[in-house]
Amino acid sequence: MEHWLYSINLSGHTLTFNLDTIFTMWFAMIVIIIFSLMATRKLSLIPNKLQAFCEGVMNFFWGIMGSMNTAKEHVPLIASLFLFIVFANLMGQLPLRIIHLKTGELASPTNDINLTAGLAVIVLIYYVTAGILKKGPKFFLHELSFTGIVTMFVEILEMVTRPLSLAIRLFANIFAGEILVSIALGAFAYFAPLPIMLFEIFVAFVQATVFMMLTIAYVSSATGEEH
Repeated sequence: MEHWLYSINLSGHTLTFNLDTIFTMWFAMIVIIIFSLMATRKLSLIPNKLQAFCEGVMNFFWGIMGSMNTAKEHVPLIASLFLFIVFANLMGQLPLRIIHLKTGELASPTNDINLTAGLAVIVLIYYVTAGILKKGPKFFLHELSFTGIVTMFVEILEMVTRPLSLAIRLFANIFAGEILVSIALGAFAYFAPLPIMLFEIFVAFVQATVFMMLTIAYVSSATGEEH
């Protein structure tokens, strides 16, 4: 899918940005931040409907972390990833395509491999750092066997590619879904897109859940105690 590209020259190097992805990414983040501020503005022992809903959402995350024996201190990252990915995925079902750009279109930011790869890098850095802080040098003894140069290289590659596989899965599913919706809109503008769009809403939550659960598994493996 074509993007709205913007290039700048910095010290003799050309940097290119996908402006449509940047705009929709920031829109998703701003909506989540505003919603969070509204939900926490007037906290009370007797919660209103919005506070009760948000407490239910957080209890959901706390329950998942507890069921996978992962420390609750990692909830901020897990919850932030899940909420951002869900909202970013759902943006593809909004009628943003009616806003005409010079090139490209406004769609889900997660249909851009650059964004999903960025999320994967965040997960990689986080769980490696968490493992080092928790176990110290023993983290590398657990992750790497040191039985040979080739084996160690393969294990390092596996450590890096685990979160990157999340990026490819998320990108491919969201991108394919938006392609199907676009084809249905072109062929049968009134009826055919609706079931596909409803299915894509389901896929949006499933993909966010998969990304979240595997991230928890990586963090749990990096920080868990040996038995």
